[in-house]
Formats: sequence, C-alpha cells, structure tokens
Amino acid sequence: MEQQLAQIVQKVYDVQTDVRLTRPEPQFGDYATNVAMQLAKSLGKNPRDIAEEVAEKLRENEDFIEVSVAGPGFINIRLSDAALIRTVYTRPARPYVDQNIVFEYSCPNAFKELHTGHLYQTMYGDTVSRLMLLGGAKLTRTSFGGDVGLHVAKCLWGVRDTLGGEYPDKLGEISEDALERARWISQCYVRGASAYEDDEVAKDDIDELNKTIYGYHDADNHDSPLAQIYWTTRQWSFDYFDAFYELIDVEKLRYYPESETAPVGLDVVKDQLAAGKLKESDGAVVFEGDESKHLHTRVFITSKGLPTYETKDIGVIWMEKDEYNFDHRYLLTGNDQREYMRVVFAAAEEFRPELAGTMTHLTNGTVRFGDGKKMSSRLGNVTRAVDVLDAVQTKVDELVADASKRRAVALGAVKYAFAKYRLGGDINFDLDETVSLQGNSGPYLQYAHARARSILAKSDEQFTLPRELFDEDRALVRKLGEYHEAVDTVIRELAPHHICNYLFELAQEFNRYYEKNKVIGSDKEAHRLSLVALYADILQAGLAILGIDAPEQL
Repeated sequence: MEQQLAQIVQKVYDVQTDVRLTRPEPQFGDYATNVAMQLAKSLGKNPRDIAEEVAEKLRENEDFIEVSVAGPGFINIRLSDAALIRTVYTRPARPYVDQNIVFEYSCPNAFKELHTGHLYQTMYGDTVSRLMLLGGAKLTRTSFGGDVGLHVAKCLWGVRDTLGGEYPDKLGEISEDALERARWISQCYVRGASAYEDDEVAKDDIDELNKTIYGYHDADNHDSPLAQIYWTTRQWSFDYFDAFYELIDVEKLRYYPESETAPVGLDVVKDQLAAGKLKESDGAVVFEGDESKHLHTRVFITSKGLPTYETKDIGVIWMEKDEYNFDHRYLLTGNDQREYMRVVFAAAEEFRPELAGTMTHLTNGTVRFGDGKKMSSRLGNVTRAVDVLDAVQTKVDELVADASKRRAVALGAVKYAFAKYRLGGDINFDLDETVSLQGNSGPYLQYAHARARSILAKSDEQFTLPRELFDEDRALVRKLGEYHEAVDTVIRELAPHHICNYLFELAQEFNRYYEKNKVIGSDKEAHRLSLVALYADILQAGLAILGIDAPEQL
C-alpha cells in the first residue's frame, strides 16, 4: 500500500518520496499517512490541499471504502473487508536477501561457566539470528572466547592446587557430565583468582603459567603432565558449550578460540607496525587514539610481547572475513565493550579499508535481579546461567500439570523475558513476572495459543479462510493484519521486542473478541473458527521467531 501511495505521488507531482503508513485509532480508519505534510515545503503548497488531491486519487481504488483528510493534512484510509483480510496474508519483507552475514555473539570464555549475561546474549543472539534468516540472509553464527590468557592461568593453577599437583590421571575422578565438569573448573578458577590477589608467590607462579600456556600452542605440546591437564580441561569447556546450547535449545556456533586468533592478529599487527599504522611505545605496540573521532589509545602487544584482546579481536575479524567473506558482520556484546570495540573497528578499517561500513556493534545492558547486585566471576558470586534456568524451571513445575510441556514453558519464559526488552537498556529479571500466566510473558502467550487450539478442537465444523467480515470482527482482523508489519519492523531493526509487544496486544484483542462473541454453538461458528485458527497460527509463528515452542495443550 505504501508503494501505491508513492506511485500516486509520483504520477500527480512527479516527485519520488518515501511514504510511511501508520495505524491510527480504529475510529479514524485502518491506516494514516502524513505524506502531504512531507511534500508541502518542496511543492510550495498547502499540505491540506495536497492531502485532498491525493485522497481524491485514493478514492478511485475499490480497496479503500473511505478516505478522509483530517487536521493540517493527515490522510485516513479505511479498507474494504476484502482488502483488510488480505493484510493478514501479506508476506514480510526480506531486506537481507543475497547478503552474506556473520553474526558473532554468546562469546563465553573457556575455563569458566556461562553466567546470566551469557545466557541473555546467547538467547537474544539466537533470536536475532532468526530475524536475519527470515529476512533472507545467508547467515553464519560465530562465537569467540579465551582459551589462553591470565584467566586460564589462574584456572590451571587452581586445578593443579585442587589435584595436589600435576596429576592428569586424577581428572578421571571428575564427573563425566559436561555441566558438572564446568562447575568443577569454575571452582578451580575462583581458587586461582583468589590466590592471585592474596599470595605474591602464587601471583608470580600464575604469571609464569600464563606464558607457559601460550607455549603449549606454539610448540604443540600435549605431552607434559600440566599440558595434558590443560588440553583435557580445555576440551571439557568446549564440550560444556555444546551441552549448554543444547540445554537451552539454540543453534550451535562456530567457536573461535583466542589461541587460534592471536597468531593471525599478531601477524596483522606486525605488518601494520611496519606500515606505520601502529607505533611502539615503551616496548609495547599501540594504536594511537584520535580525540577528534573520540578514539582512545589502545595497546595491541604488551611490553612482554604478548597479544592483547585487541590483537585477538583483529584476528577473529580477519578469520571470519577470510573464511566467510561476509558482506556484513554483526557483533553483540555488553555495553561496557562499546568504546573498546569502537577502537578495534576503527583499527580494523584502517588496516583493511574494504571493511569500512561492513561491521555493526550491538550492545546490551545488564541482567539485574531483585537485589540489583553486581555479580563477579572472580569472587565466585556470579549468577550462573544454569541457576537462572533451574529457578525458572522450579517455578514452572508448580504451574504446569503436564510434565512433558514444562521444559518448553520454562525456556519460553526465559527467552521471552529477554526478548521483550529493547536492546541496550538493563534487563529487570523478575521470576514471578517471567513465569506469570497473566501478564506479558512467554507462558501467558503459550497458554493463549493452547487455549485457541482447544477451542478449535471442540468443534466438528468445517471452516475455511474467512471471506467476509462482520462489524464485530474488524478490530481482531485489523490486529491480525498488523503481524507482517511487526515482523517487517523487527527484521529491519533487529529488535525482537516489537514482536513481543505485538503478540501481547494480539492476545488481548482476541480476549476482548472472545468475551463478546460466542464461537462454539454460534450461528457463525464456522466463520469465527476461521478467525480463531488465524489467531492461533499467528501466535505460533510469532513465538517461533523468538525460538519459543507453542504447545497444542498446556
């Protein structure tokens, strides 16, 4: 319809313009546009006069049963029944067709457990990935994390201390469950992190371990007892990532460990140093900031000759570009990485100019619970991802009688709780609201879907797609027709909260319709069943975009 309006403007005024339709209050019509006011200045005409001229042309279209002009030049349009029904079947746009996209998210570090922030980013990233795919993208999901570095040295020190020495055989005494192994490794990390702060001897030992671990990769050392411990527990971490992704029912990601990206990044940094795009400073290699562009100076190689996170990030960008030749690369991290990544992106574009404009950094806020406490993996008081899942699952188990549906409801509750917040702000995670069957929650919408399916199951009437509308149907069908608009918006903006808002509003609209209009036993039973079926299908499709199952029964 926006295209139709643009064509009318082109024909009448010989002007190309971007026409946007909005949804006014129902009493004013089904659509509205302020295109007349957009054109007034360039045409040098009164916007009300322009609106009347455009409206006159619109009235020639039989799909528009009423076209009126309001205020300074708003055009309100009321659709015919047939046109309103067609809006329900409009397919969403596909803005990413033929685009090769790499999307990097989740990014857990080996030798640590995933915390609530990782849970959020993994679920949110999986949902945004679905939007990219729905928009026609050729998508590769990637992840990046540390299997070398100081945190690994702290963990390995803690493992050795826990085992009583360098005894790789003792690892056989640890549980074979991937999640339990991750918990044990995390406890060893906390042990090493505490020793690093409290014991100077341990600190020096851990600093040496840090260099030793890099050496395991440089020399491909798998034989020494400590190297065996390192490689074994490293694999345990990778197994844990896969097990966790399966637990929360999301797609696995291509994982880039820092041990692979660091050598690539080092080669790039050395070449750029020789080219004069990086400088030496007190034995370190740095990228000089630019105050005019609000870029601060960052170190890429330390004075000890070790690569920093910046160099490892350059390495992963180069590897992703070389392996997948992306047209666009998206990265999701916490808000605290915003300024850091601005420098990394600027450096990458300086080093490799064809990357300019091809990378987008998305950032999220912090998941906060009732007490608002700041969690720390170093202190061991971080809220583990599995603890959040367990708490939600326990709550769901109390509400859902069918045990076979409980996992789907629990995952739906968490995914929806994360998706309904606009990206960038903090996420207030309230357990009662997350699992509620009354408010704007995943379980509420799953229940709404199951309720609609149960209505359909109660009837033997044969029904087809609706071919006519009655006065009482228009509000519901109008809302059903907004689905493709909501999906267009979430795909274009990569903002899942829009589909959450829409689904919740749709469920409320259906409730109003169902309260006033009897379905089973009505003289319009077949007709109304067709609307119930459309409603159920759209709920199911919308939840699927969010990665949420819609059980037939609850």
